[in-house]
Amino acid sequence: MGIFSNNVMGFYNPDLQNTRIADFPRYDFAKPVKPQARYLTPVAWALSFPDVWKHKAKITRDLQGVKPPYILLCNHNSFLDFKVMTAAIFPRRANYVVALDGFIGREGIMRQVGCIAKRKFVSDIHLIRQTTRLLDQSQIVVYYPEARYSHVGTNSVLPDSLGKMLKYLQVPVVSLLFHGHHISKPAWNQVSRGVPVEAELKLQLTEEQIDQLSPSEIQKIVTDALTYDDYAWQYENQVRVDHPQRAEGLHRVLYQCPNCRAEYRMRSQGVQLSCAACGKVWELSEYGQLQALQGETEFSAPPAWYEWQRANVRAEVRAGTYGMESEVLIDSLPNSKGFVQLGKGWLRHDMNGMVLKGSHLGEDFEVVKANQSLYSIHVEYNYIDKKRDCVDISTLQDTYFAYPLSEDASVTKIALAVEELYKLETEK
Repeated sequence: MGIFSNNVMGFYNPDLQNTRIADFPRYDFAKPVKPQARYLTPVAWALSFPDVWKHKAKITRDLQGVKPPYILLCNHNSFLDFKVMTAAIFPRRANYVVALDGFIGREGIMRQVGCIAKRKFVSDIHLIRQTTRLLDQSQIVVYYPEARYSHVGTNSVLPDSLGKMLKYLQVPVVSLLFHGHHISKPAWNQVSRGVPVEAELKLQLTEEQIDQLSPSEIQKIVTDALTYDDYAWQYENQVRVDHPQRAEGLHRVLYQCPNCRAEYRMRSQGVQLSCAACGKVWELSEYGQLQALQGETEFSAPPAWYEWQRANVRAEVRAGTYGMESEVLIDSLPNSKGFVQLGKGWLRHDMNGMVLKGSHLGEDFEVVKANQSLYSIHVEYNYIDKKRDCVDISTLQDTYFAYPLSEDASVTKIALAVEELYKLETEK
């Protein structure tokens, strides 16, 4: 929606540039969020429906008569998700969870349209309190439990606590599963392809079922409900993408060559992926299929390539050999006023966890995240003015965006390693 669009100039807070980190004012997550202001609901419709119509969104609904309050769980691939969600629940309004960086420079309007701010991948009791308060007012509260755009159009890991939270809230659970949003505007190159999309709005759990089922049973139901593969959907439905740069940026996700196994040497241009180490080239077809121009086609679709990389990272983790270090640029996001540039620092991620170090105004700082504290992590591709990939490391008090400067680093590999290290910890 237009009211949510970002501009680079407004992303930074110069007023804090000469302030000590310890003195940064912090965002107040406890401040109550109200239901969406009624006068803004028609505005949200006006800003959403043109794109819904442009993408010829086909929305099927199976709510079996359920009415608010309820929790709406959506998968997450692009900003189009918010617009189609607005159309799917029309004419009702909703409150929805949004990452704090979505509030930069516009906290007032974001609160008025019903947004609940959240730092990614950090347990936050205020979120439960905000949700409970809004459900008590008979609202729809929308969660995107993957908490980040999908890297490759397939479902991301959900927090283990989701089933417990839904059990605690004791309201119906509805899912909204989008198809084609990644194909239309992938996280690794957010230029819209304008393709048709689909969505399924479906009641998953009644209040009675929530009461009867265990948290683990609830977790399985919602995990199954949010399982998807946009590339499989594209091929099965023969959704054509004739964009001349449809593969540009894909190397940010597919960072390892399956031919020579070199990491961080993949490149992309136009409709092609290539490896700078061995010279092999693949082409991404109009229907989302990969084809090697010479020799074997190791993987016919991006998700298969991505999962092969995951398996390789898992092998490193299980062997105890995983590790990466890189000099980084660091931005801090203490509140909704904008980022504070902290200059250069150092990021290390290995079998012992994640450590981010830097210095601001002559004072050293360090952020340490244990493996068991991170089931996943948020990354951004080609982010704002730096036009570099970054990893988002959050605490309850701050969010640090770290941009690796080394060519021998991939934020995608870091994200995969975070998930595999967490799995290893939970098995111990």
